[in-house]
Amino acid sequence: MEEKKTLLTYTGLKKLEEELENLKVVKRKEVAGKIREAREQGDLSENAEYDAAKDEQRDIEARIEELEKILKNVEVVVEDEVDSEKINIGCTVTVYDCEFEEELEFKIVGSTEANSLQGKISNESPVGKALLGRSAGETVSVETQAGIMEYKILKIERTV
Repeated sequence: MEEKKTLLTYTGLKKLEEELENLKVVKRKEVAGKIREAREQGDLSENAEYDAAKDEQRDIEARIEELEKILKNVEVVVEDEVDSEKINIGCTVTVYDCEFEEELEFKIVGSTEANSLQGKISNESPVGKALLGRSAGETVSVETQAGIMEYKILKIERTV
């Protein structure tokens, strides 16, 4: 079974590559030093520092494995090639929330980059799915956990 491609913007790809490099080069050395120091303290059976360092090492290795898996199956969305007339990954969309009568701005990104606090929503989220392929001027209804939301698409911008 072929694994699902992870969609990323170029910015998201760079961020993951930098995190992976930092984990491999910096964090691995730091935790190895902590383990070495803890071993020098003697009895490992009652050494909390040793246990904590081994736990940290396990977490780092798990994250490295996760990042390598993501990067192995990545598909980068070339934002310059995105049609700015239709909503796609890499677009910033301004919508009007009909219920709360306010403008909202979303950047549509792949699921790995999604961060609602930064206004980045996944193409796989209910709102992201409803907006994909739509044009400015259209109104979309989205079924969310909070009920059915209606958004009028005001503006589509290609992020540079």
